[in-house]
Amino acid sequence: MNLQLPNKARVQKFIPKNKFFAKAVVNSKLKDDFTIKIEKITWLYKVSEETVGIPKTKNVEEIQVFEIILKEQVIPKNIITLIDKTIPYPILYRFFYKDHFAFGITYKIDGNFSNFYSEWDYPLEFEFNAKNLEIVYQNIVKEFMHKSEKPQFEEAFEDDKQIKILEKNITNLKNRIKLETQFKNKVDLNEELTKLKLQYNKLLN
Repeated sequence: MNLQLPNKARVQKFIPKNKFFAKAVVNSKLKDDFTIKIEKITWLYKVSEETVGIPKTKNVEEIQVFEIILKEQVIPKNIITLIDKTIPYPILYRFFYKDHFAFGITYKIDGNFSNFYSEWDYPLEFEFNAKNLEIVYQNIVKEFMHKSEKPQFEEAFEDDKQIKILEKNITNLKNRIKLETQFKNKVDLNEELTKLKLQYNKLLN
């Protein structure tokens, strides 16, 4: 899977798992998860002003690309959170399990710390060319978001956040309706569900 980055940006460096233990407080369960769930971590690319010729910004000086070979077809989100907290730069992750692949990235600017993951085997197209590295970063994150007509990244980001909250609330409400035995309560919950679905569809359209 070619990310269309120049050879100058290529690092291709193996990262020992214990490298992350030295930079953060890691409990025994998390250490075990590194061993149980991850086969290998490779630093593939360093996207910076020096390597790709795109100006850095105050918020984004570099973007790293990591490849993680997994031992099971489950993305270990607790491990990704640790890596993202350990390394100050944005990281685009490319996960592999046998012949399957997925992507992930964390948006961490202005106090935000939001994780994004693709579905397995769903191809994403990343554009590594823009006016500056912050826009490159935002464009990468947009690939993971619900498509939005909002021109400003911040507005599209907020819409995506609200959509995810509504998706979670709708799922929870549907489960409550299934378990509810009182007819009146079921009617009230269905009315609430209808309102949430209207909000959800409004954000999507």
